[in-house]
Amino acid sequence: MGDEFYCILKLVSGEEILSLIMIDDNDGDTLIVLQNPVTMRSFRNHQGTFIKVKPWIELSNDDFFIIRLDKIITMTETTDKKIIKVYDDYISNLNDESIDMYTPAGKVKLSESMGYISSVEEARKKLEDIFKDIKES
Repeated sequence: MGDEFYCILKLVSGEEILSLIMIDDNDGDTLIVLQNPVTMRSFRNHQGTFIKVKPWIELSNDDFFIIRLDKIITMTETTDKKIIKVYDDYISNLNDESIDMYTPAGKVKLSESMGYISSVEEARKKLEDIFKDIKES
């Protein structure tokens, strides 16, 4: 087996895949080993540009897939740090069991690091106490 590298593949089916790959030249029959292959789509709207990432084969629990060279139209190594970071972040989140798999896309739970400090009732009570202290002074 050869070295691993990030690669974008265009398959004869028309699919474009980003994956960490290895090339295995087994007795003249070249095989491509894909590790965690994904598809990426770029979207633009008034808020900016977004990338949607999803597994190439969505219902599989496998990390590795093998395809023959005759199923590939073209392939190119990618060194684009932004794309590789998006890919690596996605893969690391896949392996993080603490993330709820069924959270709708784009929804984020608030945390203290994002500015969430208390509920409305708790904040109202704190502000009333501050106002009473100022009024009594």
